[in-house]
Amino acid sequence: MYATRNSGLSYLGQLAITFCFLAPICSAYAEKADSQKETNIEAELSNSDGKRNITTLTGDVVLTRGTLIVKSDRAIITQTADEHMNVVLTSNPGKQNFFRQKRDGGDDLWVEGVADRIEYDDKTELVRFISKARVKYLEGKKVTQEQEGEFLSYDSLNDVFLATNTTTGTHVPGAGRVKLTLQPKPAKPVNMNTPAK
Repeated sequence: MYATRNSGLSYLGQLAITFCFLAPICSAYAEKADSQKETNIEAELSNSDGKRNITTLTGDVVLTRGTLIVKSDRAIITQTADEHMNVVLTSNPGKQNFFRQKRDGGDDLWVEGVADRIEYDDKTELVRFISKARVKYLEGKKVTQEQEGEFLSYDSLNDVFLATNTTTGTHVPGAGRVKLTLQPKPAKPVNMNTPAK
């Protein structure tokens, strides 16, 4: 379970605040009902520094809220002076951070993403997937769209998705390529009852 040190806010208060801001990782796609669900967080260790407004969770970190699940080896949450949160997820060498969440608009629509590092700013609602990043959109288990790159970001306030070939988020000619894969939409069924003209 949890081990806690240096409590500023109450530990449960910090965790509740933290996940309120982690939940919109893919807010444009996220199931709206998730915001009303209970948040559960498990880790091997939690260290809260009240003076610096930083909470660090380490060791098999699993955060769930409704259909949202986030997995990482380490999560660092920083509360800014204007009461917003910045969240950074990192994993041990050879592993990646993972998230999955149901999307609105259908019974079995999902978004999944992995990256060596994931950053989220709740003030701008911008999520960044950094280094070996991959984001997939699914209908059930079928992948309908996938993006890959060294840097993927999604601005949910403005509905803007960016993919670049370097981990800094800038485009460098010749440094590599990004990849977008779109699956064909299924053909619409023909209505056999329509009279011929």
